[in-house]
Amino acid sequence: MPKNHDVPRAGDLVPVKFSRLTRRGVLLGLSLSQLVALGLGVGTLVWAFYAGGGILIAFSAPVWLAAAAVVWIRIAGRAVVEWIPVVIWWIWKTTGGQLLYRRRVVKPRPAGTLALPGDMARLREYDDPATGAGMVHDPTAETLTAIVAVSHPAFVLLDPGEQERRVSSWSRVLATVCRSGRISMLQVLERTLPDSGTGLAEWWASHGNADASWASTTYAELIDRAGPAGERHATTLSLSLDMRAASRQIRTAGGGIRGAAAVLRQEMSTLIAALRSADLSPSSWLTCGEIAVILRSAYDPAVAATLERHGELGQSLATAGPVAVNESWSRLRTDSAFHAVLWISEWPRSMVYPGFLAPLLLSTGIQRSFSLLCTPMRSDQAARDIRKKKTEYISDAAQRQRIGQIEDASQTAEFHDVLQQEADLTAGHGVLRYTGLVSVSARTADDLDAAVAAIEQAAIQASCETRLLVGQQAQAFTAAALPLCRVV
Repeated sequence: MPKNHDVPRAGDLVPVKFSRLTRRGVLLGLSLSQLVALGLGVGTLVWAFYAGGGILIAFSAPVWLAAAAVVWIRIAGRAVVEWIPVVIWWIWKTTGGQLLYRRRVVKPRPAGTLALPGDMARLREYDDPATGAGMVHDPTAETLTAIVAVSHPAFVLLDPGEQERRVSSWSRVLATVCRSGRISMLQVLERTLPDSGTGLAEWWASHGNADASWASTTYAELIDRAGPAGERHATTLSLSLDMRAASRQIRTAGGGIRGAAAVLRQEMSTLIAALRSADLSPSSWLTCGEIAVILRSAYDPAVAATLERHGELGQSLATAGPVAVNESWSRLRTDSAFHAVLWISEWPRSMVYPGFLAPLLLSTGIQRSFSLLCTPMRSDQAARDIRKKKTEYISDAAQRQRIGQIEDASQTAEFHDVLQQEADLTAGHGVLRYTGLVSVSARTADDLDAAVAAIEQAAIQASCETRLLVGQQAQAFTAAALPLCRVV
């Protein structure tokens, strides 16, 4: 029984604990690729032993020794055999000229398509006549995405009771997303943008006293100089409809992209109501022009302030993409910036309070985008997944006991996480899979290295572990910096 001072009182913040990233594997903690490599090595050794004895064992030693090496040797936290697909994919992109992108200026793109590199060239825009929202259609993944901007007060400045109430309200928003079974992903994107100074200038124009006095003149000059040097934070929520899961409702609504838009509008209305009940202030759904500005600012941060000052510029999705993209093993270079994407590979393992990400989100002087990809699971699917995990854990525990292997504390903690997920699901909460990505941008490569080091240190202060997504920076950037519900 907890002590009295450990019992949370009314109005106190309640610490939370994240589930660990499962490392159970298929058998005895080994993944499928590790088991295949290990089976190849053991099979080679057994064949050599029965076929020719010592001579064949010596000749086959490179095979089974290499198999053992790729299974047990780890590089950057991953077994060597798990790096093989990444390296092969990188070699294929290198030989196939997939690391460079240049926009063909003289060759117009088909109407309704987005001028984006890679597999995002298949994306289509749809202007919903009912709401005026711009929707992004992925015909291959069969998803339809809408984006809304959200404003909110500074969470860290609220009192503990208000923080706890808002956390509970946000959990109800996530539970609402899980219930319909038609949402493929909810993306929360928080970006730092160079401030153009228009907000300060407008405030001074409406509230200031320009009486030509020394104080008035000095204040106006300060706003002119300091305004464009500042930065601001912008938050968007992207809601993606799974058109396969909602196929029946889409046919009822008329079919095609219009039927999908009608179904998505229902989910949009539900999300807006849930956000308002959580004391968040959603704006109108972003139009195609507003989405184009976000995409252009991500690839070309140098023009972000200009696009904000002149609202009529950059309002076309047909020209919102980059002019040039160069991908390397550990970074990405676009029109006016270098980028690097970090994956939050481990969330806090100990109990933390809801504001634990403050060191990462409130870091100043660094242009970055924090993307939280929330993939909801239907209740029946989540229940089956939990039962599967419990069965696998019990089977692995029995196998380890049979061969005399000791069970460590991390495996026990993973099993307790599964039991906690089952209890939460039984209590009516939704089950979501989270992926956290941080995209860091800078004008030069040296500035990027310094910014990445600062973000890694901020993540450590937030009790998180980050890894650089090498060999897949272009794909990771689209998921981390663009509000299009992309996956890595």
